[in-house]
Amino acid sequence: MTEIKPRWEWRSFDLHFGGAEERLARLTPSGVQESDEIYLLSRAGENVKVRDALMDIKVLREVNADGLEQWTPVMKAGFPLQAAEVTKVLEALQLPIPTSVRASYTLEEFIEQFAAPGEAIRAVKVHKRRTRYTVGGCMAELSEVVANGKPTRTIAVESEDAAGVMQAVRELG
Repeated sequence: MTEIKPRWEWRSFDLHFGGAEERLARLTPSGVQESDEIYLLSRAGENVKVRDALMDIKVLREVNADGLEQWTPVMKAGFPLQAAEVTKVLEALQLPIPTSVRASYTLEEFIEQFAAPGEAIRAVKVHKRRTRYTVGGCMAELSEVVANGKPTRTIAVESEDAAGVMQAVRELG
């Protein structure tokens, strides 16, 4: 993995974002990206997902006084996942490590072993369509999200600079 850069993020979920959405609509998008992902959920765990054929783990490091969350990527690993990477995934999901773990797992084997119905991990299929913008030097996005067939929308602003994120959120209203 290349240099790890923690990012501050502000995010909201809703179906409509009023003035903020109108302000974004006046900007030229910097890109549109669609992705199919699998989020791996447990009762108390970090952000673990499979995107672009990679197991991706982000850890919440801090929530500041403004409510911004600082996330740090800690793993991006391709399949088949090696035993040490499987251990990192289970640790991130705050789950016990089995006494015997295979040498490696394809995505299908991982889901079958750890996220089958009734297991401690719930696999949620997510489709995202992100429209990205730049606001005050920060990355902003308005996204259509469908999780296990249920639609919602999200708006987010993120950057390595927390003050910049807050300024961009204020600009969006």
